[in-house]
Amino acid sequence: MEEAGAEFGYRGEQLGLPEDGPGSIARPGRRLGALLVDWALCVLIAYGLITDGYTPATSNWALLVFFALGVLTVGTLGFTPGKRLFRLRVVGVDTGRVQPLRALARTVLLCLAIPALVWDRDGRGLHDRLAKTVEVRI
Repeated sequence: MEEAGAEFGYRGEQLGLPEDGPGSIARPGRRLGALLVDWALCVLIAYGLITDGYTPATSNWALLVFFALGVLTVGTLGFTPGKRLFRLRVVGVDTGRVQPLRALARTVLLCLAIPALVWDRDGRGLHDRLAKTVEVRI
């Protein structure tokens, strides 16, 4: 008989992912690093190309660029520039590939921020869970 608080295994086990190495669930530090790189890139694009240095409007445009970057790159390649730098990829839980509509849903929820802060026991954010995706190491 198992105890109520007993461990259920490693992160990603329920999804059929390996415990460590390529294909395993991405760790929070790598995910945060990739997010910071992507956000910095989007702020630079918004500041330099769209707002021409007009600071008050930069954050709104940066969010729009972040949205476009996420939908286009995750929906086609499976990763953003930051994810690629940190050797991460977004995959569909059931198909192994992120379909464009799932990338759209995931990115909308990620831009809302709160879903990304609510994690399940596998370390997936609510945005990944609702879009039926998972971020793995490559």
